[in-house]
Amino acid sequence: MRRSRPLSYISPPRPLLAAALVLLAAACGGSGEASANTGGGGRPGGPGGGRGNGAPSPVEVATVERTALARTSTVTGQLSAVRAVGVNAQVAGMLLTVKVEEGSRVQQGDLLAEIDPRELTAQVKAAEAQLALARSVAERSEQLHASKVITAAEYERDRTALAAAEASLAQLRTRLDFTRVTAPLTGVVTQRFVRDGDIVNGNAPLFVVADVSTLVTLLPVSELEVPMLRPGATVPVQVDALRATVTGRIRRIFPAADSLNRLVPVEVAIPGDALAGMRPGYTVRATLRLDERQGVLVIPSRAVIGAQGAQSVYVVHEGRAERRPVRVGTDLDGKMEVLEGLAFGDSVITTGNALLRDGAAVRVVPPLSAERPAAAKAVPATGGKAP
Repeated sequence: MRRSRPLSYISPPRPLLAAALVLLAAACGGSGEASANTGGGGRPGGPGGGRGNGAPSPVEVATVERTALARTSTVTGQLSAVRAVGVNAQVAGMLLTVKVEEGSRVQQGDLLAEIDPRELTAQVKAAEAQLALARSVAERSEQLHASKVITAAEYERDRTALAAAEASLAQLRTRLDFTRVTAPLTGVVTQRFVRDGDIVNGNAPLFVVADVSTLVTLLPVSELEVPMLRPGATVPVQVDALRATVTGRIRRIFPAADSLNRLVPVEVAIPGDALAGMRPGYTVRATLRLDERQGVLVIPSRAVIGAQGAQSVYVVHEGRAERRPVRVGTDLDGKMEVLEGLAFGDSVITTGNALLRDGAAVRVVPPLSAERPAAAKAVPATGGKAP
């Protein structure tokens, strides 16, 4: 039986291997040179698009728009009732009943408390008897004076006694009415100083009733900013306790500034339709709009590049970035006022403008948040199969 010999690898001749390596190096070198001579725009010597592969740079744009622009100033204040009335005792005595407590809502004329009326009731009855006697004497004096029995002076004396009796009775009846302490206005009892059985003196404080249909806050505003405010202007008011912002209005501007700090009180009112959950004493922060102007050209602040005095923007024109010098003004809340260099409706690049060159090819893309796909819903495992 003939045994077969194992196959052995026969290497190519060395001259052939060297020639193949030279051809491969030449091919690679030619490709690199061609790539180096091709511009970023896809043609030799063309302007670059900001990318080595020649594709246009993706950018986000915004339109130059007209809007109202104003400088803002945030001032802290505290809510209070638009009107609060202290209710005091008008007669002395013991409190028989106290009908309300803090937080009670009352209507004008509702009974708040009652002071013991027995002493004054007795005095009223005595005054009524004195009045009846004085009236009888005055009637008899009138008849006697007509008959020339008494003099005119005696007749006037009896008439004066009658008038005094009438006044005394009216005074006592008024004091008797004061034993019923009633609400002077419709609102909420914010303070109560007495309880059943307390002995009070005349003019002793009993309650405070506040009208909370409108809440106000007094804001200390600089004398330099007050001329820019007008009564009736709307003011956003942030209520820290509720983590909410409501709309108030400037109710009045005080006529004088504080002599020490030169601050002028400005009263901002919050009407009843925006008072859900608010209470007097809450801390608020009001944002005052100062030097408000209409029809101002504005762009996003991030569209402006360059140092102060040499600022510019990139405008998209026929698929390319065109650099324009601009003069800008106030930067407020991410919006910048445009004074020169742009027109209404121009498209300025807001994202992707940091590494651009004038004339570079660009491709407008939607904002990242707009093109981000919705998150896929998780599917529970069911042995490798969808349910």
